[in-house]
Formats: sequence, structure tokens, C-alpha cells
Amino acid sequence: RIIGIPEEEERGKGAEGVLEEIIAENFPELGKEKGIEIQEAQRTPFRRNLNRSSARHIIVKLAKYKDKEKILKAARGKRALTYKGRPIRLVTDLSFETWQARKNWHEIFRVLDRKNMQPRILYPASLSFRIEGEIKVFPNKQKLK
Repeated sequence: RIIGIPEEEERGKGAEGVLEEIIAENFPELGKEKGIEIQEAQRTPFRRNLNRSSARHIIVKLAKYKDKEKILKAARGKRALTYKGRPIRLVTDLSFETWQARKNWHEIFRVLDRKNMQPRILYPASLSFRIEGEIKVFPNKQKLK
């Protein structure tokens, strides 16, 4: 998922071209590799929200999982990414199953937050919180019980 690209940027070159330009601008060493193959790239569906002025995200599907990992690892290492001078973000797109698993922690998360136990939801859907100075991690509700 690419966040922060204005809608008009992809008109001439398409979403695939935008990703290729991002790689060339931010990761020249990855741009030299000829193996990165983009399977599909598109904007997220248009949902009208008058309170939000940000552009729709671009979702990119790569032919190889290892290419995705290389790009995301390089993005995490660089921290600040830009596209034509504007700040952007590259993040992992969550599947519906992962999103639902993370949502299942919501009630417990709120209780832990009220008790000031510093809860966190780790990728993909584990709950972490601090108790008595120690950090505990639980992959599912069964382990938490």
C-alpha cells in the first residue's frame, strides 16, 4: 500500500509507473535489479468522506513475495520516503482476515489502556502489554485466558 500520492500523479504513467519512480528515487540499488515484477497496481475504491481530504491509496501486487519484502525492508530502513519531494509511506496491506483478527482485540485493548498497561497490537494480530515491568505477548485470546 502506497500512501500520500496525489490522484493526478498517476494519470500519465499509471500506478505501476508511480511505484517504479518511487523505487528509482528512494532505492537506487533496488531499481538496478531487473527482477522486480509488478503484477497489478490500482487505486483503492472511491469512498466519499468529506472530513478526509487525503488521496486514495495505491495497492500494488508484486509477482514475488520476496520483492515485496525487499521493498518494505528498504522502506523501513530509510524511514523518510519521498515522491517528487512529497513525503509518502509504504506499508503492508492487511488482508480481511488479519484486519478481523486485529479487531477482535479491540475490547481487551481498551480495558488494558484504561488500566495504563501500554497495550500494542503487533503484526499480524498479537496483543502485547506491560505488566509489572515485563512485556507479555499473546497471539490469541486462548493464550491470554
